[in-house]
Amino acid sequence: MRLIPLPLLLSVFLLLAVEAHAQLPAGRPPTSPPAPPTMPGGDADDARNQQARDLAKKANLERQAALKNDADKLLRLAVELKDYVDKSNENVLSVSVMKKADEIEKLAHSVKDKMKGPN
Repeated sequence: MRLIPLPLLLSVFLLLAVEAHAQLPAGRPPTSPPAPPTMPGGDADDARNQQARDLAKKANLERQAALKNDADKLLRLAVELKDYVDKSNENVLSVSVMKKADEIEKLAHSVKDKMKGPN
C-alpha cells in the first residue's frame, strides 16, 4: 500500500474547498439549513383563543346588562303587586293580582337561569 504525501493531500483538499467556494454567489455567505417549522397554527391558535375570550367577555357583559334590566323589572312588578294587595282585602283576590304574581314568578326563574350562566 502506497501512502500519499501529506502536502499533496492538503493541496487537493484546499483546491476542492476553493472550487466549492467559487461556486457560491458572490457576496453571499453560505446559507444555513432552514429553521425547523414552528408548530402549525401556533399564531392562529393564539388568535382563536383571544377571540374566544373576547366573545365570552362580551357575552358576560350582555348577560349582566340583561340581569340588571330584569332585576329592575322584577322590582317594579313586586312594587305593583304590593300595591294591588294593599288595595284588596282578605275576601277579594283579584285576577290581576294572580297574573302579576305569575309574571313575577316567570321573570324570577329567568333571572335565576341567567345568573347560572351558559353552562
